[in-house]
Amino acid sequence: MTIDPTNEPLPHPRTGQRFVSPVPPGTGWPDDPALPDTPVAHDADDVRRLARTSLGELDARVSVCRACPRLVDWREDVAADKRASYAGQPYWGRPISGWGDPEPGVLIVGLAPAAHGGNRTGRIFTGDRSGDWLFAALHRAGLATQETSVHAGDGQRLVKARMVAAVRCAPPQNKPTTVERDTCAPWIEREITLVAPHVRAVVALGSFGWDAALRAFRAAGHAVPAPKPRFGHGVEVRLGEDLTLLGCFHPSQQNTFTGRLTEEMLDDVLLRAAALAG
Repeated sequence: MTIDPTNEPLPHPRTGQRFVSPVPPGTGWPDDPALPDTPVAHDADDVRRLARTSLGELDARVSVCRACPRLVDWREDVAADKRASYAGQPYWGRPISGWGDPEPGVLIVGLAPAAHGGNRTGRIFTGDRSGDWLFAALHRAGLATQETSVHAGDGQRLVKARMVAAVRCAPPQNKPTTVERDTCAPWIEREITLVAPHVRAVVALGSFGWDAALRAFRAAGHAVPAPKPRFGHGVEVRLGEDLTLLGCFHPSQQNTFTGRLTEEMLDDVLLRAAALAG
């Protein structure tokens, strides 16, 4: 990673330790899974090769991936320019690993980190309005220990649940290309292979998360119906004897502000997932 020499180190909102943006691996950022010598993927072949590893090492390798030049440029440009309201904070500016319980009963699959959410905080769905909705609902369902998640290092913990993104870098306009999606796919496919023996319920946030979950579970050897089941809020699809996929509208501001997704609707899906997971 090349750091601009004019990039001023700024204090982490929780720890006060100073970091440049984006954050070099192994320099003390809370929950950073990588070390300075963690192997780095530079193209799709590297991703496929480096994804064949254990869960902890997978998290580390995901967090330093540089396989998609457009996404690397975007996430690091956002980290350097910053939103005005976060100008005094360092930005993570790297890919986001899966987060939560390594043996989850519930797996939550989303699209990608937000430019000023996960790309800033270093944790998926943390630090933006979508995350505010999601973590509050997870807490109500007994799947998170706190109602909010504002930054890595804030004490939040998932309970028998794990979050993953189909694409691990924040994409421009929240729209990764098909090539970027496919380049990133081995990361989520390997992660699902590793955690699937424990998973009983998969919550797919939005149609992109739905499609990504179906592709990844098929790649991991699970029975996915054909033709592909259609996404819908509250839709349930069996992917095996003990595994259920649930559709959920994404808690985006577009959905929550318009009432397309209400707290009750989100609670219904997550409570159902928690019940399926026992």
